[in-house]
Amino acid sequence: MQFIDNIPLTVLIFLCLLLGLAPFVPEPHLVEKIRMLFHGSLKRPLDIFDLFYHLTPFILLAIRLIRMKTGNRQ
Repeated sequence: MQFIDNIPLTVLIFLCLLLGLAPFVPEPHLVEKIRMLFHGSLKRPLDIFDLFYHLTPFILLAIRLIRMKTGNRQ
């Protein structure tokens, strides 16, 4: 997982803001897809892919922060 350690935090935060909140109007895709997931209407493969696409920067950021906190850098 050293490739995650090599990504600068500012880039990850920028990607989280950009992909997590895009499109800004009328509502972010991530909010829409999570709402669809909880309502049980997230069934189309394109919607599932879109959810993972918008969540990827958040997952990478979480992994990076956890690795920084625990000191698991090698």
